[in-house]
Amino acid sequence: LTRKCLFHIFAYCLYHWTSFSEPMNVFLKFLLNMNKDALKILLRDVKTIAIVGASSDPNRDSFKVMKYLKEYGYDVYPVNPNLQNTQILGQNCYSTLDDIHEEIDMVDIFRAVEFIPDIAREAINIKAKIFWTQLGLFSKDAASIAKNEGLTVVMGECPKIVLES
Repeated sequence: LTRKCLFHIFAYCLYHWTSFSEPMNVFLKFLLNMNKDALKILLRDVKTIAIVGASSDPNRDSFKVMKYLKEYGYDVYPVNPNLQNTQILGQNCYSTLDDIHEEIDMVDIFRAVEFIPDIAREAINIKAKIFWTQLGLFSKDAASIAKNEGLTVVMGECPKIVLES
């Protein structure tokens, strides 16, 4: 089997499995070596990214990723209810996705797994196109919610790492 064929089999399995676990996802990604080029192509059409769980702490991954994406040329919108009415990297911080009055192409999540399904519903409400969770974050429920409404779902990946590869 070619690498491209394996990638399509992997994507099909993730879409159609009714129960999968984080270890299984990690194993499959290792086994099939999910193609970073495909994710780069996906990121090509993105202009605006909401960072849910953004932090103003320069030592936090969400801050580092937001800074990188902003420097890369994306319009980024930090979302964190604890930091509303403040700025992160010169960008106004929003309490929820619904508070952003711009069209958002991609929602990038840095929140605990139990919050991800609700964030998926918010992403649907704002008509985001891509629902992306960071390294180590997998939610079968959120993936199902987002996919059923037509969003492209990427879980357990970091756009900064993808773009650097």
